[in-house]
Amino acid sequence: MKGYSMVSAVTDFPAASSDAARQHFAAEFAFETDCWDVHDALAKGADFVLLDVRGPSLYAAGHISGAVLLPHGKITRSKMSAWPEDTVFVTYCAGPHCNGAARGALRLAELGRPVKIMAGGITGWIDEGFKLVTDV
Repeated sequence: MKGYSMVSAVTDFPAASSDAARQHFAAEFAFETDCWDVHDALAKGADFVLLDVRGPSLYAAGHISGAVLLPHGKITRSKMSAWPEDTVFVTYCAGPHCNGAARGALRLAELGRPVKIMAGGITGWIDEGFKLVTDV
């Protein structure tokens, strides 16, 4: 609003220029994807490997159909040799309150593997109305 002089915590720091904002937000897509796009890609035949990086009991209780169980602490060069070097991996964990997807993505990146995080994890998946499968 023109003439609006009150400063809030939101506007205390000015917004970035449009060019800087464009670069920043475009770069985010190199690091993450979302549940909707993963669901859509899985339905059409994914061009990536979806990794559930939680533990075996959580995976068994409910995971995304087609996801491979590989807890982030178990991501090693020898296990990753099962896939071609240019395979894109997408990691997910429990949700925004969990950093397992980032831990898994970091391990993959340290091994030179292309990787993205599925933002929202299981929580986001369920929020979108998508189903989980169980091994129980």
